[in-house]
Amino acid sequence: MNRVIITGPTGAIGMALTAYLSDRNIQVLAVVRGDSARKNRIRESNSVAIVECALGEMEELPERVRKVIRQKHWNEMQPIDVFFHFAWDGTFGGGRDDMYLQNRYVKYALEAVDAAAELQCGLFIGAGSQAEYGRYEGKLHANVPAFPENGYGMAKLCAGQMTRIRCRQKGMRHIWTRILSVYGPYDGSGTMVMSLIKKMLHGERASCTKGEQMWDYLYAKDAAKMMYLIGCYGVSGKVYCLGSGVAKPLKTYIETMRSVINPNAEVGFGDMEYAPGQVMYLCADIQDLIDDTGYVSDYTFETGIRETVEWEEAQDEKD
Repeated sequence: MNRVIITGPTGAIGMALTAYLSDRNIQVLAVVRGDSARKNRIRESNSVAIVECALGEMEELPERVRKVIRQKHWNEMQPIDVFFHFAWDGTFGGGRDDMYLQNRYVKYALEAVDAAAELQCGLFIGAGSQAEYGRYEGKLHANVPAFPENGYGMAKLCAGQMTRIRCRQKGMRHIWTRILSVYGPYDGSGTMVMSLIKKMLHGERASCTKGEQMWDYLYAKDAAKMMYLIGCYGVSGKVYCLGSGVAKPLKTYIETMRSVINPNAEVGFGDMEYAPGQVMYLCADIQDLIDDTGYVSDYTFETGIRETVEWEEAQDEKD
């Protein structure tokens, strides 16, 4: 792997993957909207370049990519090995059931395949979600039946299936990933991990459910490593679930966070009711990923939380 494209590079996985690849002198073309408020997160360097292009402008992406490559004085003959497609909206709250929005992002995913094909990319890797499965009491893997219960999960499932066919039509390799709960720097402030970190740091009561859910958390840097290895060694046509592969009670994760941040932090277990349709078991079966790529985790939940807390404290200082 020498050169890649990443859409949605400003999220937790996108930022971690950009850093992971850049550290290995792999050239990254980070595709962001020109008016993105998060664009300044990306630090351009000898191996990282920003390409301004909204998802609705995918037909213009190939020429914009070529222009940036020329401006960076990169080798124009060097092929683009992998197109990582992470960009998606409506991932939380009411947006999950905004059917028109979700349908639009399926269309964008197909247009991303077309842009990748015009740029002669060798492999298209899409980012799906555990939401494609709905509720399932067991480890998630490619052969678990998918019965999504919201528009977001339905759209991701559709995007994975349609982009696979489109890649076949365009003569490209295709891999779909289904990502479980990722945490780390640049994660959304409304997620369970980030919201509780903020409250514990600021001395506020951290209200939560009883924490009986069995959950699988994956640190963003481990997710980035997975994506890199899939790009190098993943098998075309496969679906890989991305998680730690271990499920623990949510209460255990929260208590670990408290021990790292402030052992005296006030945590209100049971302050909140479970949401309607709450998933009570979530865990990835990553054996297929390990067998194909040789993946080994670099982080425990505690070490990942320590880095995330340090990052959050640095953000507070900037503010």
